[in-house]
Amino acid sequence: SAGKTTLMNTLSGLIIDMRTKEKRRGGERITIYGKIVYKGEDVTETSPSDRVKKGIVLSRERHPVFPESSVVENLRIAGYLRKKAQIHEAMEYVFKLFPALVHLRTRKAGFLSGGEQQMLAIGMSLVVKPELLLLDEPLLGLSPMMQKTLVNAICNLKKDSGITVLMTEQFARPVLPIIHRGYVIENGMLTLSGTGKELMDNPEIKAAYFGV
Repeated sequence: SAGKTTLMNTLSGLIIDMRTKEKRRGGERITIYGKIVYKGEDVTETSPSDRVKKGIVLSRERHPVFPESSVVENLRIAGYLRKKAQIHEAMEYVFKLFPALVHLRTRKAGFLSGGEQQMLAIGMSLVVKPELLLLDEPLLGLSPMMQKTLVNAICNLKKDSGITVLMTEQFARPVLPIIHRGYVIENGMLTLSGTGKELMDNPEIKAAYFGV
C-alpha cells in the first residue's frame, strides 16, 4: 500500500490510539518517527480528541456513519461538542453544500447510497468546525457522476469557508485540476510533488492517471 490512510491516521492522532491498543495486547508494533507541528505547536503525541478541539478533523474512508440514525441525527451526534445554535448553523451549511441531502433529512443513514453516505460523512466533519479537514479517499467506490459532485462540493467548501483541505485519493484524475499542491506517495515514500498543473503536465502522472 502507498501509506495514504496511515498518513491520515497519523495526522489525526488515531495512530496514538492504535499504538495504545497494541501495547495492551502485549506487543508494540507501531513506532512513530519525526514530529507533527500544527500552527507552531508540536502535536505528535496529542490525542485524537484534543486534535479535534484544535481544529484537525478527519473524515475516514468508506464513509463511516451511524446506520440506524437519520441524516439529521448523524449531524447532531457529530456536533456534540458544539452549542445548539452552532450545530443548527453548521447543518444549514451542510445542506447548502450537499442539497441532495435536504430531502433525506429523516432517512436512516444505512439506507443511503454510497455517495449520499459520503456526503453525510463529510457533512459530519464540517459540523465539528474544522480548520484542517482531512479527507481520506473520499471518492473511493463512487460513480464518476458522484465523484464529480463531491469534487465540486470540495471546491465550493474551499471558496466558502477558508478551511484547509488535505485529501488522499487513489483516483487522482478528478482532483488534480482543483488542488493547489499535490504529493505522490509510493510504498510510503514521497516520489513527486508540485502544483496541480505541474503534476497534470508530468509525463509519469499523465501515463498513470490520464492514460496518455
